[in-house]
Amino acid sequence: MYAVVTTGGKQVKVLEGDFLRVERIEAPVGDRVELDKVNLLVTDEGIVALPEALSTAKVVCEVTAQGRRKKIRVFKKKRRKGYARAYGHRQDFTELKVVSIQS
Repeated sequence: MYAVVTTGGKQVKVLEGDFLRVERIEAPVGDRVELDKVNLLVTDEGIVALPEALSTAKVVCEVTAQGRRKKIRVFKKKRRKGYARAYGHRQDFTELKVVSIQS
């Protein structure tokens, strides 16, 4: 059984027991989080894709870590103009462990 959920503007395929990193969710480590925007659910009986059937589906996850990703270096330059800028960015993330998928 697996599901496709939307979180942080991205769609992610999840299985029970998976670890995944998503955009930051305001929750302390060890807390349970429910992802209720389920787009697709695949069970032993078949595929569920109807919005009415998916309205009650949810994925229960446990927060295992909060952190920041590796730094990305951004460099901008316009040739022959003397313009050059460099800066970095580190995106926050939340690491989740999928506990159960409920339909």
